[in-house]
Amino acid sequence: MDRITAARVFVEIIDQGSMIAAAEKLDMSRSKVTRYLNEFEQWANARLLHRSTRRLSLTDAGEQVLEQCRELLRLADEIPLSEQTPGLAVRGHLRISCAHYAAEHILLAVLPQYRQRYPQVSLELQINNATVDLVEQRVDLAIRIAAELDPNLIARKLGECPSVLCASPGYLKQHGTPATLAELQQHQCLIYSHFDRHNIWRFQYQGEQHSQAVGGDLISGDSMILLKAAVRDMGITYQPKADAQPYLERGELVEILPQFQPTTLTIYGVYHSRKQMPQALRLLLDALAQQSE
Repeated sequence: MDRITAARVFVEIIDQGSMIAAAEKLDMSRSKVTRYLNEFEQWANARLLHRSTRRLSLTDAGEQVLEQCRELLRLADEIPLSEQTPGLAVRGHLRISCAHYAAEHILLAVLPQYRQRYPQVSLELQINNATVDLVEQRVDLAIRIAAELDPNLIARKLGECPSVLCASPGYLKQHGTPATLAELQQHQCLIYSHFDRHNIWRFQYQGEQHSQAVGGDLISGDSMILLKAAVRDMGITYQPKADAQPYLERGELVEILPQFQPTTLTIYGVYHSRKQMPQALRLLLDALAQQSE
């Protein structure tokens, strides 16, 4: 546990009068504040707060710990944390959750230089296409690709992900090439289960937004599986262009309905808090954002 952050959370709960107000002040989720408080009480080996539905109050142990926390934070705030501070190395352990696409095309573009510059930072990658709970799974950074992001999340834009609609020549020879978006309903479309729960594909045409419901017999939470299935004549796929491009160049896949451009998705870095961010995480986010510029 980061005891300095936990101490700051404890002090803010007292100063703000509630865990909800402390979470808002610290730009943290309510569950994150609760976890810090519970772990801080375990570390102190004492109950620090009396909790009721109406109010919070300090226990005797809490009174003593509060003053110690204020002194701890005063000393911590006096220590400069700039990466230029002589003798102060960036260190820590970052747990990152992302899909295979984000790992290959986003993280790997910056990790070699990042690791060389900050060798005392260890990284744990969780390759997972599903949305994770950062607090429950103790994830420091989740890289998500979406048309829209939950406005309640704390996130930073890291780039964009253009997509392409394509199928194999073999599939098109057997089933025909759709000439309109509506004709997609007559085809086997390969469905990415984490993209849209209503199986809606979105496009732009002459400056206007268009959407089309699609269906198919193959659904997967791994976009690479759907890409390989399309190469094997199994249907039409809506893919990140970076993944599909090598197959398009070799003629194994063909772009269809090119006049309808799939809506470009945004790449986000989602994290716990802007104010209490570990230096190692801030520097990694900076590197990821600069890479996309």
